Amino acid sequence: MFETLMLFPSLSALLSGLLQLPEGMGRVLLLFAVLAGFVLMELRCGKENPRTSLARRSLRINLSTLVMNDVLLSLLSTSFLLVLAERVARRGLLDGLGDPWRGLATFVLLDLTLYFWHRTCHALPWLWRFHRIHHSDPFLNVSTAFRLHLVEVLLTTVIKADFILVTGVEATLVLASETLVTLWVMFHHANLCIAGERWLAWLFTVPSLHRLHHSTQRDEHDRNYGFVFSFWDRLLGTLAVREPVDIGLNLTPPGNWLELFKLGFQPLHAPADAPLPSGLVETMIAEAAYYRAEKRGFASGFEMEDWVAAERQILAPRQR
Repeated sequence: MFETLMLFPSLSALLSGLLQLPEGMGRVLLLFAVLAGFVLMELRCGKENPRTSLARRSLRINLSTLVMNDVLLSLLSTSFLLVLAERVARRGLLDGLGDPWRGLATFVLLDLTLYFWHRTCHALPWLWRFHRIHHSDPFLNVSTAFRLHLVEVLLTTVIKADFILVTGVEATLVLASETLVTLWVMFHHANLCIAGERWLAWLFTVPSLHRLHHSTQRDEHDRNYGFVFSFWDRLLGTLAVREPVDIGLNLTPPGNWLELFKLGFQPLHAPADAPLPSGLVETMIAEAAYYRAEKRGFASGFEMEDWVAAERQILAPRQR
């Protein structure tokens, strides 16, 4: 385990050397290259069939969200964080640490900070309104990592800025740590089964652990908050190991980036007496039943079960 942890300072040094292109473009190019690699792996050996219309729709919406949010805004937020880091470097809690311990401490403490931020996004209803956009994906895959509401991206930047002010870490460590965390988040969202995953899960958040976090059931998706390390969940009592019955939220998934954006400003619960337009309920139930059938490859004999489950899902109060 110690040897594994010691890899991070070396990786941080490597990344900080690679990502020196103007305005963080090196980071963006690296993330796109890794994203493309994961997509190809999912197409070849995905845990769930990645060639269904549901999977294609998820990829299309998530990539458009990446373009609209995470490319333009991340360039701005990363630049802001780097400028801030330059101003407060060596004036924080980690001042007394030398290399490589300073880099390791930065990475581990950033991951712990993001754990508590993630947990807070589930605990506070006004934050959950925006974070549920991430959970609205009915087909978990690497691109789900970028299915984020614009407001959540901005608020996360504020949290990272606070982290920099408290720790006083320099710009190279900020950029390297942010990149490592993002790469791992892409990995644990991937639609893959990884050899040795059971053993990796003792230390790291792996796809099988994070898959439960995207369950439709609230008592399951309020688990496994870790970004990189799973031991935060073990230590703080939020770890669960099991396969979720279904993925997403109990609502019809948004069909495009604009619907995804608007969902963040909609009430968490639809008024009980609010009438729906004629025919909309039947359409929503039919679409939800189709999603369930598609996930099992349209195997026969489950039509009534799918319809009843979809009807219960749509007619129940709009969760969360």
